[in-house]
This record gives sequence, structure tokens and C-alpha cells, in this order.
Amino acid sequence: MPPSPEPPPALLPSTAAQLPRRQALHRLVAAGAALAPWAGSQAQPAYPQRPIQWQVPFGPGGIADLTARAVAQAMAGTLGQAVVVENKPGAGSIVASQAVAHASPDGHTLLLMSNGHAVAPSLFRTLPYDAQQDFAPVCALAAFDLAVFVAGGSGLRNWAELLAQARARPGRLTLATITVGSTQHLAAELLRHSAGLDLVLVPYKATPAVLTALRAGEVDAAVEILGPWLPRLQAGVLRALAVTGAQRHPALPEVPTLQQAGGAALKDYSVQSWNGLAAPARTPAAVIGRLNQAANAALASAPVLQQLHALGVRPLGGTPEQLQRLLADDTRRWAAVARRAGIEPQ
Repeated sequence: MPPSPEPPPALLPSTAAQLPRRQALHRLVAAGAALAPWAGSQAQPAYPQRPIQWQVPFGPGGIADLTARAVAQAMAGTLGQAVVVENKPGAGSIVASQAVAHASPDGHTLLLMSNGHAVAPSLFRTLPYDAQQDFAPVCALAAFDLAVFVAGGSGLRNWAELLAQARARPGRLTLATITVGSTQHLAAELLRHSAGLDLVLVPYKATPAVLTALRAGEVDAAVEILGPWLPRLQAGVLRALAVTGAQRHPALPEVPTLQQAGGAALKDYSVQSWNGLAAPARTPAAVIGRLNQAANAALASAPVLQQLHALGVRPLGGTPEQLQRLLADDTRRWAAVARRAGIEPQ
């Protein structure tokens, strides 16, 4: 007679007694899983939660301001919140930078960083912010080419002729820029040193004064940001002898770079003005990543590219680390140029 089969495990007294407890445990686990996303969102609220304030340390209407506004509008569409540009001009970018440095590090207050932040430590003995410590880089935005200009009626047709005249008239050829310590002025100082030229730098208070002096023949040449002067080049009022960047400007393909025109002495010469996006230090990495994604998407969009092209600006983009390196490299570079030029911090 075959042995009786063992009762199924589900009917064993010990197992049956555990079923209600296990079912209760399963229900608790399931409830916890359902609540987990909600709990995570409570710990780290969705970003952004409100409009973003973007502090721009320059007045309205300039290239930096117009670049920020173009990018801000596109970023708002990606982020789902308004990105409001607020102009807070001031020497050394102090007003805007100080406001952002002391803002809550939640990504709702941002700064338009620029090469001015790299230059400022060489111009001011003390600053109420440390550009490399008090801000979290997000993304480089745009680069602005500079150029060496002469008046449209000048007898200087190219860089070689300017160079020959500077060497034939040591200490007499004049080169205008805006204020001492500006990117334009430091670019001219670096050019004078790199090319070994004995020429006179003539600083003016603002770009309109440089333009007036150049057209009136008060100076022989000028170093200025290219974009705003493109219409005057196209009208024949001015002539560009060379651009200062490492590549020719797309709007002026016939104008060489100083690297191309200057021979061995200028083979490493490259100067561009730039700006970028930064947040307060200690802003969460996830927020920086979201902002970086939105900024890069803006810089790749057709409407923003069209606006930047009209301004004569090159879009940059990239990672937070690339902007951090750009700031650090430029800070060291301009400190050396300022020391060599004898610029004393104020």
C-alpha cells in the first residue's frame, strides 16, 4: 500500500500561521515603494520652483546683455519658468557678483560671469567676492572677437603695413583702447609685448570716444570688440586689419588672425572676450546639471544662433569644468600681463 502523500506546504500549520504576517509585510513594502518617489521629491524639490533671477553686471543694450537675454528666453522654455535678466552694472562686476555670491544656493539666482571676473583681481586690491571660490560654473556661453581697426581712409591697408610703420616710427604710432585694465587694453598690452613694438597706448573712457578719435585721425589704430563695429566695417567707415582670436571671424573671412598675419612673434597670440553662466557656490550638482543642459540646448537652438550671429558673437557651450578652467587660465594670464604693464591694483 503506497505511503500517504505529505500535506502541501501551504497547509502546514507553521506556514499557515505565518501567512497573515507575510501578507501584511508585503503590503507595507508595496506601500513604501509607492511612497518613495513622493518622499524623494519632498527631500529634493523639483527645480525650478519659481522664476529665476539672472544678474548681469553690465548695462542694458550691450552685447553681453543681449546675449544673456537671448539665452535666457530659450532656457525659460526648457526649464518651464521665466528667466528674468536684471542689469546691475558696476566696476569689477561687484554689485551683481556680490548679490549672487550671497544668494541662496538653490539655482534661482544666477550670474553672468565674464572675462572681467578674470581681470578684476589684477585691478582691485580687495573684492567682496572670489570668482573662483564663491561661484559654481554652469556653462560658457559666448566668445567675442576683438580686432585691430583703422579708419576707412587710413593709408594702413593691412597688419604688415602697421607693423612696418610702428618700427619705422618707434614711440610715435598710437593705438587706442577703452579704459586701463579693460580686456581691450590688456589685449593691446599683450600685443605690444608679444610683437616687440614700441607704440603708444591711448586709453579712452568708452567705446564711442575711441571711435570718434579713430575717425578724426587722433590715433592711428584701435583695439576694440568686433561685433558692434561690424556695420561700420560694412559701410567702409572702418577697416579691420586683423582679428585677435585663433580663428577668422565668419563675418570677415578675408581678414586674417594676428597669428596668421604676425609671423613667429604672434604665433601663440589669441585673445577673446567671453561670458558664461554661474550659480552661487554649493548649488546642488543636480541643479547645475539641469542648468547646463538648458544652456547648451539654448545655444544650439536656431533662434539663439541667429541672434548671436547678428551680434557677431560665437556660441561656446560645454561643461561646468570647461568654464572653470577658462576662468582660472584667464585669471593667471591677465595677472601676468597686468604686472608687466605696471598696472597697480586700486
